[in-house]
Amino acid sequence: MKGLILAGGSGRRLRPLTHTSAKQLVPIANKPILHYVIEDLVSVGITELGIVVGDTGDEVRASVSDGSRWGAEVTYLEQEAPLGLAHAVLVARLFLGDDPFAMYLGDNMFEDSLDEVVAGFEASGDAARLLLARVDDPTAFGVADLGADGRIIGLVEKPAEPSSDLALVGVYLFDARIHAAVDAISLSERGELEITDAIQWLVDNGMSVDHRVLDGWWIDTGKKDPLLECNRLVLDGLAGDGVMVDDQATVVDATLVGPVVVAAGAQIIDATVGPSVAVGAGCRIESSTVDHSVLMEGSSIVGHHRVTGSVLGREAAIFGGGDSGGPGSELSVLLGDHSVVDVHVPVVEPWVDDCLAGEGSGG
Repeated sequence: MKGLILAGGSGRRLRPLTHTSAKQLVPIANKPILHYVIEDLVSVGITELGIVVGDTGDEVRASVSDGSRWGAEVTYLEQEAPLGLAHAVLVARLFLGDDPFAMYLGDNMFEDSLDEVVAGFEASGDAARLLLARVDDPTAFGVADLGADGRIIGLVEKPAEPSSDLALVGVYLFDARIHAAVDAISLSERGELEITDAIQWLVDNGMSVDHRVLDGWWIDTGKKDPLLECNRLVLDGLAGDGVMVDDQATVVDATLVGPVVVAAGAQIIDATVGPSVAVGAGCRIESSTVDHSVLMEGSSIVGHHRVTGSVLGREAAIFGGGDSGGPGSELSVLLGDHSVVDVHVPVVEPWVDDCLAGEGSGG
């Protein structure tokens, strides 16, 4: 079985961070999301990998290289534009040949073992196997409709009135029959070749489509808050007290509240960091409190009372804000690479406070 990883797309929901970075390379617990995907596939014996790339292809290549560090062999497949998941299968046809394959979205993460998803597929006779998860709001996802025998009988993209709460997760298994399905479908109203249309074609033409339902968590990391939640969940799995500090990091007069990971070259001085913070290589946190945040390589937070629920791109910086806990003292941001936020907290004279409280004489 081969692996097909989708690492193109524009990452609009994570802008401005993804104006200069691939969304699949945003770190979770100081490791790029794409690296988790590769590890997942290799762990079940899938080592022949095709990675579909777009505008950020050079950055993906620099991060993954030939895949040898994971014992994998990587082929890069150019997609001229993000024209849908089925279009990615079309782009990869020469690489895939007639082999069965696992298609994995490069910005999705889930808790369950991939082995339970893959096991037995090749011998099953099924044309496809989908990974599903129960969600609170099915209208935001592609939704699977199951028949009485538990088999998938229909798929609807973002239905106004969902027939189930089972959403498609970003992992799909296919055999060679998916190529005929991709050839048979047309562009959707969004101007894309939808994988849901291709799977529906398989169903409509009498082919069996199986599924597995996740027991654990699943997160599409394409927005700031889900990304931070994913970071928290992964950090929560750290052993011991959940505090991991690289030997080449510097921590002086600081408090680390686990779970926290601190990479090589980072400096944490006179600060409180954690819980749920990933501090990247070469970062600097000084005279500040930081929690529930991701700091990418070389970013800085200096002299701010509290930064929370934030993602800082490479070499991004937050300065100032004071330590009083007053106006402007708590900050939640999503910063692109090399961004700078300089916080100036206005000095409020005592008589202004009195007026606001209705104790002044007016005037």
